[in-house]
Amino acid sequence: MKIFLYPNLDKTNCFEYTSATCEILRRNGALLSMSEKYRDVFNCLEGLFFKPEEKCIKECDIIVAIGGDGTILKCAIKGSALCKPILGINCGRLGFMASLEHSQLELLDKLFSKEYTLSRRMMLDVKIVNEHGDEEKYTALNDVAVTKADDCKIADFEVSKNNSVISSLRADGVILSTATGATAYSMSAGGPIIEPEMECIEFTQICAHSLFARSMVLSADSVINVKCHTNSNSHAWVTVDGNNVYKLSANDRVVVLKSAYYVDIIDICGGSFFSSINKKLMQPLKAAAEDGI
Repeated sequence: MKIFLYPNLDKTNCFEYTSATCEILRRNGALLSMSEKYRDVFNCLEGLFFKPEEKCIKECDIIVAIGGDGTILKCAIKGSALCKPILGINCGRLGFMASLEHSQLELLDKLFSKEYTLSRRMMLDVKIVNEHGDEEKYTALNDVAVTKADDCKIADFEVSKNNSVISSLRADGVILSTATGATAYSMSAGGPIIEPEMECIEFTQICAHSLFARSMVLSADSVINVKCHTNSNSHAWVTVDGNNVYKLSANDRVVVLKSAYYVDIIDICGGSFFSSINKKLMQPLKAAAEDGI
């Protein structure tokens, strides 16, 4: 089995967790590769081959992301076009997409006995069209947000599905997310939690100036257009999976639809998503209630 390791050294103790992961995988006979940019950091480890990242992804059978959900998001975009499944090892805080916590590395043995399932996740294609008809294209696993920039005091958003307006609102922004992204920005803005294998597009408003602002769950075949009307000389940001990618002007529009690509997330523990919801969202609330907080 050929495995590409993708560590996020910004995470605390990531070097130690990556080293322990390498030892377990190598013990099982895996051929391990890593981007050559990490050569100076991990050259001390045995059985690790350093190559250009594109070559590592092309040749591997599995990508192992060691970090947080952001690390898995980066791997998803890199590996989806080549249909590479991803195993996430969480070194961060929440880690909803990770199959394993850093304390569960012994379960990596299950990769070699095929004791795991694949959770297929829908992605989004994002197209930004300016007033001249020029386009910029992106792909998202979590979400696309259109939010007013710092130079904007008031923003009015028009959201349409298949050329029919579904919402006209004054707000700080709007979020269009996959089911995977429902536990990210959308949830913080009041959106529902959705089982991540569902194919849908969730529409959530951010701080809408309305008494009746509610999220909507739209069908996966929806083609969503977002326009933002701001005061003169002000802008809005288009953010894809947490990264600001485009400064939107009044005559630009954002088109969001289901991507042809999917991401397969490896689930070793079984029911990892619901365990994460219970442990990382519900249990702290229960503990606080029991403590009288």
